[in-house]
This record gives sequence, C-alpha cells and structure tokens, in this order.
Amino acid sequence: MKLTKHAHACVTLEKDDTRLVVDPGAFTPDAAAAVARAHAVLITHEHFDHFDEQVVAAALLARPELEVYGTAAVAAALGSHGGRVHVVAAGDTFSVGPVPVSVHGHRHAPIHPDIPCPDNVGYLLDDGAVHHPGDAYCVPDAPVRTLLLPTSGPWTKLGEAADYVRAVKPEPVVEIHELMLSDLGRRSTANLLGEKGLTGIPIERLEPGADVQV
Repeated sequence: MKLTKHAHACVTLEKDDTRLVVDPGAFTPDAAAAVARAHAVLITHEHFDHFDEQVVAAALLARPELEVYGTAAVAAALGSHGGRVHVVAAGDTFSVGPVPVSVHGHRHAPIHPDIPCPDNVGYLLDDGAVHHPGDAYCVPDAPVRTLLLPTSGPWTKLGEAADYVRAVKPEPVVEIHELMLSDLGRRSTANLLGEKGLTGIPIERLEPGADVQV
C-alpha cells in the first residue's frame, strides 16, 4: 500500500488501483483534488481541520460512486446521499475494494473541561498496515505496522505521545497533524519521540506530496 502525505491530518492510501483519503480538512490545500480521485473518504471526526464539509459534500454530489465513512456527527452534516454516507463506530469493519478497514476508539482527546469532546474514531487499514487515530491516543486491539502520529494541536502532549507509541509498538511512525509546529518544533519533537529519544522508533517527517510504502 502506498501512503501519500498531504498537509496536516490528511493522507491518501492506494492499493491495487483503489484509493482512500482520510481526513481531508480545511488545513489541507489540495483536499478537493485528493477527494476527487478517491473511491472512499474516511473521516475520524467533525472538526474542520479533519473534515472540510463543503469539499466532501460537493464530491458526493459530483461523483455518485463515492462512499464516505465517519461518525454520526459527520453523517448528520452530510446527509445520507442514498446510503453512501456510512456511520461507523468502534468495533465496526468494512472493506473498500481490496482494503479491509477496522474502526477503533470512541472519543476525541480532551483539550479542556470547558470544550466538549466529540466522537472520534481511528481507522486501521489493510490488516494493520497503517493506523490513523484522528485526534486521540487510542491503541487498537490489533498489531499496527505504521502509526500516523499527531504531533501538534491543543490536545497533544509529548509525554502522552511517547507512551502511545510505546503501547502501539509500530515499526515506523509517520508524523501527521504537524501544522501548528515550526520547522524547529517539528525537528525537536521528532528528536524527543523518535529513534534516539523516548520511543526508540524512527519518525518519518514527510512533506506534503511525498509518499512511502506501508
């Protein structure tokens, strides 16, 4: 499976001519272009940096073959589109072409007691090849080869991120959700959490448009 990094939380995953896009949000300048080529869109939660409602709604209208998977709040925002918008929750499984997907996790990581925590699901794709957790440190109850690790945001904590990587035990980690860090901050975070830091596991810092086999 080929993983292509887009800005912030969005990635594209391709296998055997099947293309999935996860979390095309408003911080991803090429979100519409990524969605326009996708067979399915997977959304972890309704926050705008993960879910550009206008982009996904327009794609559903333009492309009758497109399928969308997300939380109940995401589905409520989009409407059913003839059953092509699917509500998913922890424990669910489905497939997009040759790619099996399992759903893990329940809630967004807490930011502050005054800020509600929406539902947040993570997606484990292709029998553990890659896991996108959304905005949470949820450990799937299955092996993970490549973990997409959020490294910036009002809810992230480096100590918790280190414990999360240690609990998941992936082979490589790929940085996502990075836009709130300067280049110095990204390098510092990678040093602290990476192979020579707290986890002993290398962190790949992919720039938008770069891809890697997972």
